[in-house]
Amino acid sequence: MQYRLEILEKQLCYEGFFRLEAYRLRHELFAGGWSEVIEREVLQRGHAAALMPYDPQLDCVCMIEQFRIGALADSQGPWLLEFIAGIIEEGESPEQVAHREAVEEGGLRVTELLPVSVFSLSPGGCTERIHLFCGRVNAENAGGIHGLVEEGEDILLRVVPFLDALALLRSQKITSATAIIALQWLALNRDWLREQWRSRGAGS
Repeated sequence: MQYRLEILEKQLCYEGFFRLEAYRLRHELFAGGWSEVIEREVLQRGHAAALMPYDPQLDCVCMIEQFRIGALADSQGPWLLEFIAGIIEEGESPEQVAHREAVEEGGLRVTELLPVSVFSLSPGGCTERIHLFCGRVNAENAGGIHGLVEEGEDILLRVVPFLDALALLRSQKITSATAIIALQWLALNRDWLREQWRSRGAGS
């Protein structure tokens, strides 16, 4: 069902790497009528594509470790274990970003790309949506330090056996939402995915 809303005022509060906007609005209520005027701030940071590189032959995922300013207060520290991701720039498709970031952040070539999900990370205050993919890679010689120097990236690629990644997930060593969603999807679809990809050989 569609509900109505009225935007009474929209104001730009800040524009830098991110954009912060303030709204005054009201919306229809489930019980009927309209809400009081609500004031909310919204973080505009564009949308992103995320990639879980998976090697069906070795049964492992390629994860990255990097410093994250938003995790400064994390009890495990601000170096997070997560998956490759990047902002979708104007004129780019999510698929193009997944392929580009695989090279930039992991030195990886993706031979098959499977859409997993599109989801909002924090819709209570941020517009960002994540296009999540699972990408087929050859992880035999993967690893090392990657990232664009001009963007201040310092990214360590780790090849993690699937069962080890699942153990990290269960022990709450992985705290990035995108990585949690990706690994849970892989846990549900791993047997099917390995059968599909192994039946097609090494990919293109």
